[in-house]
Amino acid sequence: MTLHSSSSPHMAIIVTNTSIKKDIATLVSYIHIRDHPLIKTVHHAAFVTSTEVELFAMRCSISQACSKENISKIIVITDSIHAAKKIFDDKTHPY
Repeated sequence: MTLHSSSSPHMAIIVTNTSIKKDIATLVSYIHIRDHPLIKTVHHAAFVTSTEVELFAMRCSISQACSKENISKIIVITDSIHAAKKIFDDKTHPY
């Protein structure tokens, strides 16, 4: 629904999802620009907290979206509200 309403070529939508099983975190992020999937990124990390993984996924995705030309608005969709609240507080995390 959100992807269909994002017809602006200046908007990027980032969707992230992470999971941790047996101390191994897997994070997947998708970047969509103008209703088209542009980038899919998969990372793995060991011995990290769920908040660290979520913040890392958002940071990587935002960095990739910012590297695209003419992007002036980024929407982040995540299932981790506690990490989303911390994304702009650089005093609590190094990511």
